[in-house]
Amino acid sequence: MAKRRRGKKSRARRSSLKPAVILTALFAVWCIAAEWFVHHPRNWIEDRREGWTALAAAPLLWLGNPIADITDAFGWTGHDAVYEYDEEPPSGKVFFAGIPRRKGAPAAADIRVIDRGDFVLGWSDSLRHPVWCAYHVTPQAKYDAGKRPGFTRDRSIASAPKPGDYSKSGYDRGHMVPNYAIITRYGEEARRRTFMMSNIAPQTPALNRGVWREFEHRIADLWTRRYGEIWVVVGCISEAAGERLPGTDIDVPVAYYQVVVAQEGMNVRALAVLFDQNVGWREWAARNIISIDELENITGLDFNPDMPAFIQDPLEAETPSRLWPIRPRDIVSQIALRFP
Repeated sequence: MAKRRRGKKSRARRSSLKPAVILTALFAVWCIAAEWFVHHPRNWIEDRREGWTALAAAPLLWLGNPIADITDAFGWTGHDAVYEYDEEPPSGKVFFAGIPRRKGAPAAADIRVIDRGDFVLGWSDSLRHPVWCAYHVTPQAKYDAGKRPGFTRDRSIASAPKPGDYSKSGYDRGHMVPNYAIITRYGEEARRRTFMMSNIAPQTPALNRGVWREFEHRIADLWTRRYGEIWVVVGCISEAAGERLPGTDIDVPVAYYQVVVAQEGMNVRALAVLFDQNVGWREWAARNIISIDELENITGLDFNPDMPAFIQDPLEAETPSRLWPIRPRDIVSQIALRFP
């Protein structure tokens, strides 16, 4: 009798485990499919978010984005654009391989280069904001971030806006060269130059305080620890008859981008991201990766023009499928960037 009761209990236990095993297996399949889905190029994903596949794409993106953010950071999934280069890195210089060159529209025709020492502006008088800015970040953070100063007018540029021109416009005074990276590497005087209105362009709060801020901190805090010195070109894309800031003639860009280059030994890696002005608050940076070649076609600019063709052509043609991996010890810091 006792044996029969134990047999019934065993069968009941096995029966109760079956739903759990099935659900676990289904969740594992969902995770694998989601990882596979989000590592495709952004245009491929956008195509599947339209039409009948939208219902299938939504749950894949919902799960795939946070999982891939972690597995990519460990280097377990995705791939980078990395090529061998037999030249020493230009340590201490603002540009990795030359000043961005205008090839044509939509880049403004009146770009003039303004050297701020620790960073460089490609300023447009007609737009009244930079078209591009360049800076480099060293691994050593020598200074504390401290208290942010106020925005100031750049009196060396007649067309530079006043801080109050952005008031009640619905747009943030968005830093092109980031305050945080500059203050922690170059000190307070350099940081004050980033708060001049010549380093500012209109950004929606969701962009400026969301994915743009997160990407800046990945560069300054996470990638420098793994790869050493980082070279960055940030910029915006404007339309010929685009929106103007209310009550002013300050152009409102339709999109923003960042081009990031690092050299680890003889390996050069490059990454470009393109963010629409109207991105959501919880946007994932990895879903906005683009090849540098495609970005050049969109912006009308030539990035890294002094790089030899044998390295520039394949490096800029490839579209990475992930953000750069980081040190395992920095994973918690990366997760924290999602919760400012």
